Amino acid sequence: MRDDLQGLEISQKELQKLTNLPVNDELIILIHPTKRLLSQVIKRAKGPEGATVVFIGMAILVSSYVTFDVIIRLFAQWVTMPSWLLFIISSCSVGIVTQLLLYFLWKQRSRTVSQNITHSLKILLNDVDRYNSVIKAIDINDQIEAAGNPGVLLKERKKVVEALKLTKNDLIRALKTERILRENKRFIISKSELFADNLATLTAIQVSEQASEHGRLLNEALQIALDVQQEMKSLQSQG
Repeated sequence: MRDDLQGLEISQKELQKLTNLPVNDELIILIHPTKRLLSQVIKRAKGPEGATVVFIGMAILVSSYVTFDVIIRLFAQWVTMPSWLLFIISSCSVGIVTQLLLYFLWKQRSRTVSQNITHSLKILLNDVDRYNSVIKAIDINDQIEAAGNPGVLLKERKKVVEALKLTKNDLIRALKTERILRENKRFIISKSELFADNLATLTAIQVSEQASEHGRLLNEALQIALDVQQEMKSLQSQG
């Protein structure tokens, strides 16, 4: 990725920090990182440092087994099963239990998102996905160009990157605004007289920026302000 694209993407970690919600959280499958680790070990084992990699791997395996065997002999002398077989069974059991814990944690985090997500936030998350996809597309185009295909040169690339920087700033501002309004919605409703002017200001910002694409992103987040304002009117009419 070229230097001007570095840091432009809104990562999952940054998105979760901005929203204070575990959005876009994926279930960790232990098999996947294990496969990646094994593939890296095999790749290195085939290289010039293969002997070192094999030695380190065997040392870790043997030391783990020896430590396990010592613990069994000291604290579980009543176990008649061969220690090597018990070591394999225990390793598999730890993996299964860990996977179950990761699953329940993921379910809990997903439930938290579904209980707190708003319509505005859904739209903003979709905009973030679209924004990151544009950056990925430019990066792929750059790689194709670097491979010797000058015909795919992106015209006005510098202007596009500058526009992406502005879009990122607006997305971050919109996400922060949505979070503030979402987390304080009940208080704002109960203290409507304190926030009437602020909501009017937010509405004015929405009207003044509605003609621009960047303003549209902000408007999606500020829509929640109008929803709160409408709820205030409903409460006042009931009183």
